[in-house]
Amino acid sequence: MFAMLDKERTIAGSGFNRWLVPPAALAIHLCIGMAYGFSVFWKPLQGILLGADGKPIAACAAGAVTFADKFAGTLRALSATDCNWTQFDLGWLYTLFFVVLGCSAAIWGGWLERSGPRKAGIVSALCWCGGLLISAYGVYQHQLWMIWLGSGVIGGIGLGLGYISPVSTLIKWFPDRRGMATGMAIMGFGGGAMIGSPLATMLMAKFATPTTPGVWETFLTMAAIYAVFMLSGAMGYRVPATGWKPEGWVPPQSASGSTMIASRHVHLHNAHKTPQFWLLWIILCMNVSAGIGIIGAASPMMQETFAGNLIGHPELGFAELKANKELLASAVAIAAGFVGLLSLFNIAGRFVWASSSDKLGRKQTYIIFFVLGIAMYLLASNFAGSKSLGLFVACFCVIGSMYGGGFATIPAYLADMFGTQFVGAIHGRLLTAWSTAGILGPVVVNYMHDMRQESKVPFDQIYGPIFYVLAGMLVVGFVANLLVRPVDEKFFMSDEELAKEKQLAHEKSQASAVSASDPVSSKASSMMTVILAWLAVGLPLAWGVSLTFQKAAILFK
Repeated sequence: MFAMLDKERTIAGSGFNRWLVPPAALAIHLCIGMAYGFSVFWKPLQGILLGADGKPIAACAAGAVTFADKFAGTLRALSATDCNWTQFDLGWLYTLFFVVLGCSAAIWGGWLERSGPRKAGIVSALCWCGGLLISAYGVYQHQLWMIWLGSGVIGGIGLGLGYISPVSTLIKWFPDRRGMATGMAIMGFGGGAMIGSPLATMLMAKFATPTTPGVWETFLTMAAIYAVFMLSGAMGYRVPATGWKPEGWVPPQSASGSTMIASRHVHLHNAHKTPQFWLLWIILCMNVSAGIGIIGAASPMMQETFAGNLIGHPELGFAELKANKELLASAVAIAAGFVGLLSLFNIAGRFVWASSSDKLGRKQTYIIFFVLGIAMYLLASNFAGSKSLGLFVACFCVIGSMYGGGFATIPAYLADMFGTQFVGAIHGRLLTAWSTAGILGPVVVNYMHDMRQESKVPFDQIYGPIFYVLAGMLVVGFVANLLVRPVDEKFFMSDEELAKEKQLAHEKSQASAVSASDPVSSKASSMMTVILAWLAVGLPLAWGVSLTFQKAAILFK
């Protein structure tokens, strides 16, 4: 049975339909993408311990004001069973997700290239779903450290391996559409929360009782559902035989003489020695930093900036709005619609921008990201001041699309620069930029917000200077992108070195692949199988999108 996980058994036969690989990747990404939606558990978990009067007891960090006091309360909360958790305590899980994701992708990316995407996908499923099981037990025993360990660390490893597992494979299957291929998969990571968040809400409502919010039962159920999808996706992975290419396709370099698309390959051990790797690291870090902090604060930003303007009472500032619970609830609902709209543009941008980069070129696409992003942040500051709600929302929809598009386009950019032999592993190392941005962006936004609020700056004027700082980050990314040049010849592997690496990676030619691959490979190419595979991932995604549309529709009422 374990032989089915060997890379040799995943080499596709001559009749395999490459359009079966993207839904396999989506099946994994739609599951691990729930990491973006974990905040749906914060409120239920904060009041999980009840007193004799049936009301939530005090938090472990009750009365804490300074960061040091809050952190001390978090340390106590890790193992205490006599006090509740705060959002500050639980929010560290979100940080762990993306720090561990980047680290695990960097550490095990080389192993993935040699062991193949199927084995990596299986390990990802075991880690992500196993982490949910550990977290469920942690909730049941009221042990915060088990939630951190389960979902944050072990689940984070699953995130890293699951995120990069299809990258190299998709790029090799779609050398003619690299951006589109990776965009389809990475779109799933952005869409995972659109499915997982409402599913988790429904499950918690089903399992809730007067004494428990139903969180640990929801973790168990979602672990089972995700295990089915992720294991199915991993078993659906196939890799092309050495030398395979789409019928009639001519490599871009030989067709157009483009020097920005490498026809040779850089070894994983040499990629980080090139200036191109670090320029791309800066590009990704700046693009994500400028987006992730503000997207994470989208709802309060909308409420504080527009306050009564959201509900037809422009005379009301945010302080007055907070004093009226009914009006505040209406404003919160509209802000939630704004968050939903950002999610839709984030997901659509992953596919649209990445696909467009196949025609525009990767460098030109990032030039658009940075120039347009800078303009959007500067305009958003002005629209916030003039209370032009529609134009403000439009600016952030564009920003959201380019935030997602940056994630989806970077793997193809790496393949253009370094070739495809180690692109998955190189992408894994580059994701440390995401881990860095996951700290840098929110810290900058939240620190500036709190400092300006403490300085008694009016709520509707808090975010203007923050937008300028984020635009400055994009300027740094813009300069880094302009400096990208083709990789120096000295970094590319020789034909002999490449042949040795292909042997170590258990790659086979088309002729030998037919006998070595799974028998199903040549049979799985029927159009009906392709349709069923796409329906399996498309229907849940369509359900999540429809729910998000309903939430976003309130903005247009």
